[in-house]
Amino acid sequence: MSKKVAVLGAGSWGTALSMVLDDNGHETIVWGRNADQVEEINSFHTNRHYLPEVALPKSLRATDRLEEALDGAEVVLLVVPTKAIRQLSRQIAALLKEPVLIVHASKGLEQQTHKRISVIIEEEIAQEKRTGIVALSGPSHAEEVAAKDLTTLTAASENEEAAKTVQTLFMNDYFRVYTNQDIVGVELGAALKNIIALGAGALNGLGYGDNAKAALLTRGLTEITRLGIAFDADPLTFLGLSGVGDLVVTCTSVHSRNWRAGKLLGQGLPLEEVLAKMGMIVEGVSTTKAAYELATEKGIDMPITEAIYRVLYEDEKVKDAVSILMLREGKSEKPTGGHK
Repeated sequence: MSKKVAVLGAGSWGTALSMVLDDNGHETIVWGRNADQVEEINSFHTNRHYLPEVALPKSLRATDRLEEALDGAEVVLLVVPTKAIRQLSRQIAALLKEPVLIVHASKGLEQQTHKRISVIIEEEIAQEKRTGIVALSGPSHAEEVAAKDLTTLTAASENEEAAKTVQTLFMNDYFRVYTNQDIVGVELGAALKNIIALGAGALNGLGYGDNAKAALLTRGLTEITRLGIAFDADPLTFLGLSGVGDLVVTCTSVHSRNWRAGKLLGQGLPLEEVLAKMGMIVEGVSTTKAAYELATEKGIDMPITEAIYRVLYEDEKVKDAVSILMLREGKSEKPTGGHK
């Protein structure tokens, strides 16, 4: 059954997901803040800054008026940077006339509070205004989804029916969706893998090869799982699409902005210059700070995260951070007890 879906966020991922929804016959409207970008989508059916050389379907509409996007929507999909989630959720709550299903496809942790995105949404949009909250996450590059390359994601929610609704909404012959009730694990995996992607890019920038990359991904997954378990996530979630799946795709591809940012850091560029060159939000930078603070607060050993934090926020050289990691005291791969 066709639904009206408001996609809030006209970046690369929001645009690509809008294309999937449009392909599936849903009435889809994209909201963005930039009037010129909205005009480009409506008049030229392109979004060249984010998805160059991609032709958008002519049936896809855009608006810079949030009330227009939300009017009559049954599903609201948030695809904006983590730092914008709270304010946008407040605006949504003020405009909603009927309860809607809230879906988010953002990946990060809020600064200061360290809260997951679904928690922020719960706090800002009253329960009577939503039929459920679902996190849509997994190994996916917007460029490949826009090209209808095969992609598989997870729809996670404590409300199984809400997750199944999102599964049905997006499923087609190139876009497959599984459900998962462990939204804690899915959101943490989605956020924390960006930290490891920065590290993977930095290793590449230093000239290290596949051995180093494999070690980083494996031990990085261990750190992600440690922190997840501390928040009662199911450890098996991190072996799934939003864990190891997302980790692999983000840490091994030039499509990943976190990987690209990390490579520039590894080549010796200062963080400010790296972010200026990227021209888009690099979620891993702020997530590193939040995860480092969480790990410190809970006494969880996350040496890779700590090393990347020092590079980003204490101006440590990447090569020095790598040396410190490699020369740490020898340990068992499977220590007994605790989260060490």
